Order: sequence, then C-alpha cells, then structure tokens
Amino acid sequence: MKVGVPSEIKANEHRVGLTPTAVREYVAHGHDVLVQKGAGAGAGFEDADYERAGAKIVPDADAIFSAANMIVKVKEPQEVEWKKLSKGQILYTYLHLAPDPKQTQGLIESGCTAVAYETVTDSHGGLPLLAPMSEVAGRIAVMAAAETLLKHNGGMGLLLSGVPGVRPARVAILGGGVVGVNSARMANGLGAEVVVLERSIPRMRELDDIFLGQVGTRYSTIDSIEEELLLADVVIGAVLVPGAAAPKLVTKDHLKQMKNGSVLVDVAIDQGGCFETSKATTHADPTYTIDGVVHYCVANMPGAAPRTSSEALNNATLPFGIALADHGFDALKKNIHLGRGLNVHEGVVTYPAVAQALKLDFKDVLGIWDEK
Repeated sequence: MKVGVPSEIKANEHRVGLTPTAVREYVAHGHDVLVQKGAGAGAGFEDADYERAGAKIVPDADAIFSAANMIVKVKEPQEVEWKKLSKGQILYTYLHLAPDPKQTQGLIESGCTAVAYETVTDSHGGLPLLAPMSEVAGRIAVMAAAETLLKHNGGMGLLLSGVPGVRPARVAILGGGVVGVNSARMANGLGAEVVVLERSIPRMRELDDIFLGQVGTRYSTIDSIEEELLLADVVIGAVLVPGAAAPKLVTKDHLKQMKNGSVLVDVAIDQGGCFETSKATTHADPTYTIDGVVHYCVANMPGAAPRTSSEALNNATLPFGIALADHGFDALKKNIHLGRGLNVHEGVVTYPAVAQALKLDFKDVLGIWDEK
C-alpha cells in the first residue's frame, strides 16, 4: 500500500503523522511511504531522516493525496484537504466529528474511509490512541493556566505554587480521566491546592491511592461544581464522552460568580468544549475574557510540544496503522477495537455518537455495535 504523510496545515500545528521511526516500520512491512517535503520539520525531523528510513519525499500535498491509498495525519482534515480525498482512500487521524458538521459532511461527500484515533478502543475499555495526547494536554493545561494567571496575561496575578506564607492557587479539575489525572499530577507537583470532580467512585478511590490524599476528590454534581467554581482560581475542563460532544458543565451565569481574573482551561474544546462560553482558540492567540474570567481554549494543546507529542502519538497509533496498511478495510473487520475507530465510510456515518450529535443517519457497516 502507498501511505502518505502530508504536512499539517492547521494554525500552529507542528506535529507530524508519522515519525521516521514509524516510517521504517511501515517500509519493513512492504509499504511505500510518501512524505511531503518539510512535513516533519516542526517536530524536529528532517527530510533526510525520512529518506534514511525508506520514505520518498514529494513536493506538495497534491502529490500525497493523489497517489496514496492511506493518509496518515494528526489533526482533522481542513476543507482544502477533505476536498482532495476520494472513495477507496483510508484517512487515519484525529477527527472529532461530533461538534463539526461541516467536516463530517465533507468526509461523507468524499466517499473516503475515515478512521478516528479518538474512538479506537482497547480490551480494557480505554481509548489508547487518545490517551497519549490527553497525557500531554493534561500537563500543558496546568502550565498554560499558571502562565495565564499572571497579571500581564490577564489573570489575577497569582503564582500557581504560592510561596511560604502565601497560599497557592486552588485548581478544580472537572473529570478524573487521563487528562484529569495528568493535570492533577502537574498541579499537585507545582504545589497548588487541587480537587478533582468525578462521577466514578472507583476512579476517585484510584485517585486517592495515586496521590496519597494530597489531591482532593469530590463527587461531581451541579451543587459541587458550583461550590468549587466559587473557590477556584483555575478550572480545568477534562470531561470526555467518547466520540460525542462534551457536556456543558460551566454556564455563562456561573462566570459572574467566579473570581475576577480566574482562569478556565477547556481541554475538551476538540469535542465542542465543556464550558458554555468556550470557543476554539490558537497558540498564536490563546485567550479571551468574559465577565472577568480568562478562557484558554486552544484546540491543539499538544501541538505546543510537537516532538514529544509526535513520538508519543506514533507509539500508540503504529500497530493499528500497520494493520490498516497491511489489510486495508479488512483490518477493521478483523479487530473490533480498530473497527470502533471507523467514523465515516463511503458516504455514511458509521459511529453512533457522531450520528446522534449531528442528527444524521447511522449505518453499522461492520456489524459491531450490537455487541456487548
């Protein structure tokens, strides 16, 4: 199979779909790999690195999309990209379709087979291809919050860690999954006062064991969220409903009750955001303020650390990607966990939560959604 790696074109996105190490694995499996000139430069990988790994460097995206049977990316395709896709091509990348009707329609009209990293599952019920970027995003969220809290960035002028005799910031984290635990790890390590709001009691017990009681936990209810918003200097939105739009846990009315200069960091922004007032921002212009509360809603937080992110992502995506390259569409039939990643195929939506969120028809082309 011909596997193509175009340059990412989303604003301030420097990650790359395949690292040279991953390319070498594809080549070892007998596949031809085409890499757009300069595609890895932002993550520190030169064209020569790809050539040594066995890839062919091609001049532009058109050469990738016209020749490759399988396209490997990081971020969701932009309009100019989905218009280059066609029936018979496999697109393997993050998609986040539930809050994005325009992209979904574009993929439907292309006829391609679109496999989303974020909905591939594992035998433990986890999301193994989302996890590494959630780890990075969770940690960056705290770093971003600490910077945004500073006065010159619009915050209240509070040092996240505090100093002896002066209290640290209080950080409320909505959700105790991969993003939440990594945010808690960073915030706790920096000396902040941390509380995680979560609905799974077993997960709260795990968090208590992980942090030895140094991070507080609360059962997430409307009341507990409202109480913590009044106390918080930083709120990190870390909720996830796989493949679906994020629930809105913080409303516009809540902002009027929060501290002036407090910070909201919405890591769920790729899925539409978990704050009612969230709108996607970029690393170039990451924040905006509503009712005195500073919002940080960068839609590709891990893109700020493209070397780390690209390597971590490829470690997770490589086995599934090799399976797709080796077996094509049949790979989705052979492995139910990879099959769960299929979101669009030949003009139909194939992931239930996406169809439900966008009020589109759903078709179970793999026959996997009745299985328990």
